[in-house]
Amino acid sequence: MKLKVCGMKFIENVQQVADLQPDYLGFIFYEKSKRNFEGIIPELPRSIKKTGVFVNEYLEIVISLVEEYQLDAIQLHGDESLEYIKELQIQLAQRRALFIEENKQQKKKNKHFIADEKVEIIKVFGIKETFDFELLPPFLDHVDYFLFDTKGKERGGNGVQFDWQVLKEYPFEKPFFLSGGIGLKDIEAVQKIINSDLPIYALDVNSKFEIEPGLKNVNEVKNFKNKL
Repeated sequence: MKLKVCGMKFIENVQQVADLQPDYLGFIFYEKSKRNFEGIIPELPRSIKKTGVFVNEYLEIVISLVEEYQLDAIQLHGDESLEYIKELQIQLAQRRALFIEENKQQKKKNKHFIADEKVEIIKVFGIKETFDFELLPPFLDHVDYFLFDTKGKERGGNGVQFDWQVLKEYPFEKPFFLSGGIGLKDIEAVQKIINSDLPIYALDVNSKFEIEPGLKNVNEVKNFKNKL
């Protein structure tokens, strides 16, 4: 089971959480968020996938930040359409091909874009009491993972869980991230659902492990990871 710690904001805290070796670290690039990230991401182990979280952002800005921060994954947390995602895939592939060719000519790796691997795309869907899973088939061939979060006032980080029983109706093999108000007190329920037949790929934690928005309690994250 993979672990993603999202909403990272402060450099020293990023380094402390990275020392725990989560599989993903999430950085929110959304000005309206209390966890909006600005600054420098310290060098991280290659085993940790740097994930940029975007909400209805211009494609040009997404591509630019992928290059600037050498992001390994893109999490789309808004109302992004299938056409948006297809165009994003095209532009990412074009940029990747261009940089690979440039690196061949220069016989060195360009430091401003990850050309080794395809950038993962994670599409978020909010759930309340119910969810229409028939919305998902058009996206199946165009995203690497879904992420199911609680539909709330904020675009993520609400600290509230949706009813996981809804996921029993999930009819696809596409793996997904489980998010929404997951904390230390939920470890028993988490262990139960990850032992079900659902294709849960990763857990996404955020606000329940915070001292303040963007600042994670390192000991609590460590405790959760160890119990997981």
